[in-house]
Amino acid sequence: MATSTVSNIPLSLSDRLTAGIIALLIGGFLVFGAGLANSAVLHDTAHDTRHSYGFPCH
Repeated sequence: MATSTVSNIPLSLSDRLTAGIIALLIGGFLVFGAGLANSAVLHDTAHDTRHSYGFPCH
């Protein structure tokens, strides 16, 4: 039976603020950038991304 251990690493205030700001920026982009974008724009972006990775979708 395997046991897992959890180590608590103390983070400084600046590390926590940096992580919080990054999370807010990503969340803001998801809400305002993707959530309010025209669906055709999102489809075209996903379509172009698939082709840039060499993944055929047709």
